[in-house]
Amino acid sequence: MKRIPCMEAAVAVMESEGVDTIFGIPGAAILPLYAALRTSSIKHLTVRHEEGGTHAADGWSRATGKVGVCIGTSGPAGTNMITGLYTAMADSIPMICITGQAARAKLHQEAFQAVDIVEIAKPVTKWAVQLKEPAQAAWVFREAFRIAQSGRPGPVLIDLPIDVQRGTCLYDSTVDAPLPIEVPEPSPQGIRAAVQMLLQAERPLILAGGGVIIANAADELRNLAERLQIPVQTTLMGKGAFPEDHPLFAGMAGIQTQTLWGNAAFLESDLVLAVGARFGDRHTGDLETYRKGRKFIHVDIEPTQLGKVFEPDLGIVGHARSTLAALAFQAQELAPPRPTGRWPERVGELRSTLVRRDDFDAVPIKPPRVYRELNEFYGPDTTFVTAIGLYQIWSGQFQRTFLPRRYLVCGQAGPLGWEIPAAIGVKCAYPDRSVVAVVGDYSFQFLMEEIAVAAQYRIPFVIVMVNNEYLGLIRQAELPYDMNFAVDLHYGEGGIDHVKLMDAFGCPARRVDRPEDIAGALAWATAEAEHAQVPVLVEVMVEREANAAMGPSLDNIVEYEPLPNLVPTANTA
Repeated sequence: MKRIPCMEAAVAVMESEGVDTIFGIPGAAILPLYAALRTSSIKHLTVRHEEGGTHAADGWSRATGKVGVCIGTSGPAGTNMITGLYTAMADSIPMICITGQAARAKLHQEAFQAVDIVEIAKPVTKWAVQLKEPAQAAWVFREAFRIAQSGRPGPVLIDLPIDVQRGTCLYDSTVDAPLPIEVPEPSPQGIRAAVQMLLQAERPLILAGGGVIIANAADELRNLAERLQIPVQTTLMGKGAFPEDHPLFAGMAGIQTQTLWGNAAFLESDLVLAVGARFGDRHTGDLETYRKGRKFIHVDIEPTQLGKVFEPDLGIVGHARSTLAALAFQAQELAPPRPTGRWPERVGELRSTLVRRDDFDAVPIKPPRVYRELNEFYGPDTTFVTAIGLYQIWSGQFQRTFLPRRYLVCGQAGPLGWEIPAAIGVKCAYPDRSVVAVVGDYSFQFLMEEIAVAAQYRIPFVIVMVNNEYLGLIRQAELPYDMNFAVDLHYGEGGIDHVKLMDAFGCPARRVDRPEDIAGALAWATAEAEHAQVPVLVEVMVEREANAAMGPSLDNIVEYEPLPNLVPTANTA
């Protein structure tokens, strides 16, 4: 074997693992790795903040299903990455963050920008490791990719002392390859028991979580649902796992991101098959209401997820794709294909009658109208990226999604500022795909410096800002306290002008105050982004004190707008 710089071996491993784009910031303690990148096929984008780099790598990973990579130097570069690592850990996103480090001999002497980033990162990673010897470089990187993708995916941190980076190792890429990824198969006994429960149930639902997306199991999900004629709901992380125009789509249940008819269908169900879902608190709400009157089958790739929130009637450990395929095969063995029955028809009734308005013509603009325009203007292949706040909740309630990996949201950690860098990552992964970042005015300002990255590297996408000049979700949470404290941003009185801000980055922007102008602004922004090859902003000024429908339990959602065409939701199946 040939002796080469150990960082060249590390870069060769990343290339063979399918990494074509890396997001990072060079610094003195990471320069040997950057020297190796110079002659590689990997494109590097210099971000403006290491947190932004992690979110860009996160977005790239969510769009591709592969392992995203972010690089930073020592000290604060690593600590700036912690939010991104936590976000990836919470949402099961495979990602590797690489940090530079002081020389090994200096680590105990409080050297400049020397911090024990491995210990800091351990709670928010699947594996945090410091490279000790140059000869380990290729194999530590191989193991990092294996761990990031095996079982429940997640992030890894690799810390690289500068003296180790300067070392050499024996390595030949022609005799090396990615390590096998563990894919646990479900037990035949569990599969048979699950199918029998599904066949015996009168009103079963399938609940598709983010694990179905991660496992690329949308086809298997649809096959099982159609064979047994079982309506399908998705969680927020599972949006896109099942097409929302399918007759068997049963909406979303939850206390924040939910549809009215989705909650009603869930409450009428008697069995829930949950696949790759965590039973997060924003989905379940009050557990007594959520569980009462129905049985649960919980399928997850991670054994310790079973029983974590509540004990299921049947737990199955398995990869979502192979488990759904096994369920469909077992159903074929036990019963003929089912015709459409009363239960799917009942779900269809709820879907057509328990709706929320989105056709408001009022000024100021009501937020649901924004999402109606997005649904009507953009096609099913558009990738939407959104983060946290009232605009995420409205998005979950009103936006329609038809394909996997086209609705990307930081669901569990919910860091403000995630959308812009994540959209950059998505557009880098799929340059020909239309990408739209739906942002709040406050969230936009968290990492707005990353607009400079998209402008520099000519990365075009559309930003739709839902601007209520408030910390809207916090203001709504303050209502029970009878206060309105520290949430008023009121940019209209001498504050930030987002249109001028975009102009400072060299990017076009337009403000919209009337609902009839939204569609034209979207058309303009989409064309302008492709023409100028930069991000383009549409700032929609919405009602300042608009609230999103939510509540403590599935049967106690507070609606702030009148509901048309309501029908009784009593169980008539």
